[in-house]
Amino acid sequence: MAKIYVDETFCKGCGLCVDACPLHLMQLDKEKMTVKGYHPAVCTDQNRCTACCSCAMMCPDVAIKVVK
Repeated sequence: MAKIYVDETFCKGCGLCVDACPLHLMQLDKEKMTVKGYHPAVCTDQNRCTACCSCAMMCPDVAIKVVK
């Protein structure tokens, strides 16, 4: 099982990871806001993640870490 970590101090809520995820597991957390005023990315189902790393590769701010 993979684990997705999003560093909210770097995430600016651009949504590129949301578009990149082939299983549509990434989304912007509309219930949460970072100190900088952005809705951070979150993985909705860690158990279904295949650790393809598409989200991490697409992130321009290197805010996503995938651990297998």
